[in-house]
Amino acid sequence: MNTPIYPPDSSADLLFKPKQLRELVNGVPWLSELDEEEVTALLQDSELQSLKTREWLFRQDAPAHWLYIVINGAVRLARSAGDGRLATIRCVERGGTLGELSMVSSAGVYLYSAEALRRTHVLAIPAQHCREIMDRQPACRAEFMSRLALELTERLEDLALLTQADAMSRLVSYILRQLPVGRSRTPRVVRLSIPKRWLAAQLAMTPETLSRLLAKLRDGGVIGIDRQRLTVLDEQKLRDAMLADD
Repeated sequence: MNTPIYPPDSSADLLFKPKQLRELVNGVPWLSELDEEEVTALLQDSELQSLKTREWLFRQDAPAHWLYIVINGAVRLARSAGDGRLATIRCVERGGTLGELSMVSSAGVYLYSAEALRRTHVLAIPAQHCREIMDRQPACRAEFMSRLALELTERLEDLALLTQADAMSRLVSYILRQLPVGRSRTPRVVRLSIPKRWLAAQLAMTPETLSRLLAKLRDGGVIGIDRQRLTVLDEQKLRDAMLADD
């Protein structure tokens, strides 16, 4: 692998050690069942890539030769509309995958563009290697298709919210989907680590509207906000906010 060189005392250096990269691969649901030998072979074929802020990782309709796992930083996924404008689909952070939809595209091209929102590093995996894994392992293929079905369901929900729901409903839906899986007695936390303007774009609202709605939820005792930490204080009130007029 072409591993970037960092100063010995850099904390970022820990992210690129073999153990951490293995954990990154195993954290992808449809790659989680690979044994140690298979992960080693995958990493040997892979590359580490570094992106500057606002640099494009790939563009929509370009040949999809690679799949990516975000190591650190954040990437915005955007699709070009018919009038040339870019619509933000979602933002991806550490552990998230990019480009997997191209695996089921007969054209073999990326179906959206990917732009780094800050300095970002990704693990680039040959798409052909991933196809070979799924050909050999039905369980990996089944999990991959299950994840694509979930992705499609979420995008259909986004579409319904954009066309039928108000801004508050879109925000609450986003927060609920970011909550850790499973119920807990302690307040649950969502990290708001992507720039506010991109989160607002993803939710089809202005940054000013996003700030106003977050303040409304905070003042109502529904959430707490401390820099990049959003704590859900009352999940039922949060859900009720979807039914109230904005």
